[in-house]
Parts: sequence; C-alpha cells; structure tokens
Amino acid sequence: MKKIKTLICNYSYVLLLGIIAAGIGVITGTLDALFGRVLLWITSFRENNAVFLIPFLALAGACIIYFYNRFGKNSINGMSLIFKAGHGDSEKIPLRLIPFVMLSTWITHLFGGSAGREGVAVQIGAVVGHRVGGMIPVNNAPRILLIAGMAAGFGGLFQTPIAAVFFALEVLSAGKLLYDALLPALVASYISALTAGFLGLKKFSIILTDNVELTWLLIIQIVIMAIIFGIIGGLFAHILHRLKDKFAKWFVNPIKRIVIFGIIISVCSLICYMGRYSGLGTNLIADSFNGNVYSYDWLLKFAFTIVTLACGFQGGEVTPLFAIGATLGVVISSLLGFPVLLGAALGYAAVFGSASNTLLAPIFIGAEIFGFRYIPLFFIVCTIAYVFNGNKSIYGLQKKKAL
Repeated sequence: MKKIKTLICNYSYVLLLGIIAAGIGVITGTLDALFGRVLLWITSFRENNAVFLIPFLALAGACIIYFYNRFGKNSINGMSLIFKAGHGDSEKIPLRLIPFVMLSTWITHLFGGSAGREGVAVQIGAVVGHRVGGMIPVNNAPRILLIAGMAAGFGGLFQTPIAAVFFALEVLSAGKLLYDALLPALVASYISALTAGFLGLKKFSIILTDNVELTWLLIIQIVIMAIIFGIIGGLFAHILHRLKDKFAKWFVNPIKRIVIFGIIISVCSLICYMGRYSGLGTNLIADSFNGNVYSYDWLLKFAFTIVTLACGFQGGEVTPLFAIGATLGVVISSLLGFPVLLGAALGYAAVFGSASNTLLAPIFIGAEIFGFRYIPLFFIVCTIAYVFNGNKSIYGLQKKKAL
C-alpha cells in the first residue's frame, strides 16, 4: 500500500510539472515569436541599408554597455546566470534579463554585429521556467522547469522541438542527460514550437534529394569531414573564450573595448561585401544550398562572430555556427567529391554540435531540418565531430565530459 501511494505521488508530481511546462511553453513561444519576427525584420532592414547602419556599430555597442551598467546590473552575464542556476550555484535569475537581452541583441543585429539568436531564446525560456519553478512547492522544481524553459526557448525559435529537448537535457553537463526534466522539456518544447508557429514564426527547412548508400568510400568521406567539423567547432569555442579573456585584459573599460572593436568590425564589414558576414548568417546558409559560396566564407564568418561576441556585443552563437558549418561543408564536399548539398547539411549540424559540446541535439536538428531519412549520416558525422572537438564548449560553465 505504501509503495502504491509513493507511486501515485511520483506520477502526480510528474503530471503537475508537465501541466506547468505547457504554460511555460505558451509564454516562451509567444516571446520567441516576438523576438524572432522583429529580428528577421531588422535583418532585412539592415541588409537593405547596410552602408547607413554598419558605421554606427561602435556607438550602438557603447549604448548597450552603458544601459547594462546603468540599469541591467548582472543581467549582462546572460548564459552564465542560466548555467549557475541550472547547476544549483545560484537561486535567482533577474527578470530584467529578458528585455535587456532582447533589446541588446536587436541593436547588435541592426548595426551589423555578427551574432546569433539562440542564446536569447534559451535565456527567455530559462528565466520563465526558473521563475515559475520558484513558485512551486516541489523539490527541484526550479531546476527542472529551467531546463524545460530552455527547451521551450530553443524549440520555439528554431521550430525543432526534438532537438530542443535534447539540447536542454545535455547542454548543462556534457555527456550526461538530465532525464528528470524529460517530460516537462518535451511538453514545453512542443507547445512553444506550436505557439511560435501559430504566431507567424517560420521554420527553416531544406528538402534534400540526394540518394546515398553507405559504401566504404562514403564512410571515409564522412569521417574526414566529421573530423574537420569537430576540430573547427572546438577551435571556435576555444578561441572565443581566449579572446574574451584577452580583450577584457587589454581593455579593462568595457565601453572603450566595445567601441574600438566596433569600429574595426564596421570597417571590415563594409570592405567585405557590404555586410555579407554581419548578422545571423542566414544569407550564407541560403547561399550554401544555392551554390553561391566563396571558399573563405566560413573562415570570415568564424572571425567576425568571435570578435563580435568577444568584445561585448550580445546574441548567440548557434546560427552563425550553422552558417560556418554549412559553408565549410560545401568547400570540403567539393574537394572530396561528396554530394555538396548533403555536405552542407552535415556541416550545418556537426559544427554546431562540436562547438556546443552536445551530441543528440545536432543529430536531431539535422534530421528535423533536412529529413529523417538522413539520420544515419547525421549520427555518424555528429558522433565523430563530438569526439574530435577537444572537449571545448561555447558555454563556459558547462560541466565537461570526462576524458
């Protein structure tokens, strides 16, 4: 009888968190739709007015740092606050983080910084989940609902709910899945994706038509590509953290730091095809599947993104990593005689997985965007890239896997 009561209590607990996660999904999906649709409009506006906007990136950066210092306080730490709360090292995440990270990321993109968007979405969901969890008189609810919120943020923005679930479960601690948050993360991710889609946020997807068989030649080609993807993703994470430390040491004043590098980024962006490497990198992703890639696109996007984020501009890393992986995939595929579009798709997923030190999330994001028929190929390339990333991660507070 006691066992039955315990079982009923446990299932009631899981059901309660699942119901609450649905509400978190609705809230996060709504905020994702707002953030994502405004960001897409900003991207289009900047591309059409690059010469008038990019020169003011340094001034925009100074404004971002000023307002964070004046009003945002510790919310400038962004993802670090999320990881500390996820690890139980902090009990509070300031609610003001949401408007500050949204506005600062919009400004970064409007004036030509090279940055992503997933960091914003994940932070939005995490703050919502953690706040709601703090109101629930259930053990571990803040942490579980924080993870569910992270899944909701990722799933709502990218419309890839399966990948979002695994991203949230594995990103806090590499090599370890936090299964106690599985059902809430699943519910929140799908509800958020449905909500954001209903509110007009579109999913990016490409229908590939390559028919491939796993031959020895194909496997060798994929292994070579995967090793390169793994090394590049690991290097991205490593250099990003090193440059953040170096820039902070060289320029102690954050406003001076962001102004100096903002000027450098502006000049270089205008020289390099009038902002081709600004913003998310969705233009490069589209070019990868339309046959309009330069052999050095991946390297320049790599450099622009690292400098933009290292000097203090706001945004995520994931979409630029998609762009780096896709353009690099085109180059390597052309050299190896591998189907180019499929190579771009594999690079899209594997470089993201390598840089974030995650395994299952990139496999499923590849499947959800390019088709589940290719999941064996995504499994191979993402696994090998994960092994060869040097145990590096763009998330500095991620608990690393044992080597």
